[in-house]
Amino acid sequence: MRPLRPIASLLLVSLALVACQRSEAPAPPAPAPAAAPAPPPTPFRVSGIELGNAIGADKRVTAPSSSFAATDTIYASVATDGVSPNVSLVARWTYQDGQLVNEETQAIAPTGAAVTEFHIAKPDGWAAGGYKLEVIANGASAGTREFQVR
Repeated sequence: MRPLRPIASLLLVSLALVACQRSEAPAPPAPAPAAAPAPPPTPFRVSGIELGNAIGADKRVTAPSSSFAATDTIYASVATDGVSPNVSLVARWTYQDGQLVNEETQAIAPTGAAVTEFHIAKPDGWAAGGYKLEVIANGASAGTREFQVR
């Protein structure tokens, strides 16, 4: 029975070596935390309308006013927020009883805050009285401003 002892010992040592060499399979990597979904883009809206007789390089009225001289160029700064691939922005200028003075359309594709400029001028002078600017975005009224020419 002695010859079995070395064989049994050799077998136990071999099993021990094989067991030591075996490494546990690495744990699968933890799943990356799910990225928070991007917030939906802010819908387009007109956020402000200002009138004045001068604008800066940023298209903003430098001194808001609601009263103008007959020879002034009258500027409108239309501030917008939000995102849209295509917006039809209209400035409709009318005199007292709704008589159309001027209407201008600009196509814009805003990707955030923006300012669009409109203006009217009449070198021989505006008639005194009350006027109104209506801003229309994609066919819907987005705001009005009334003003006087003195």
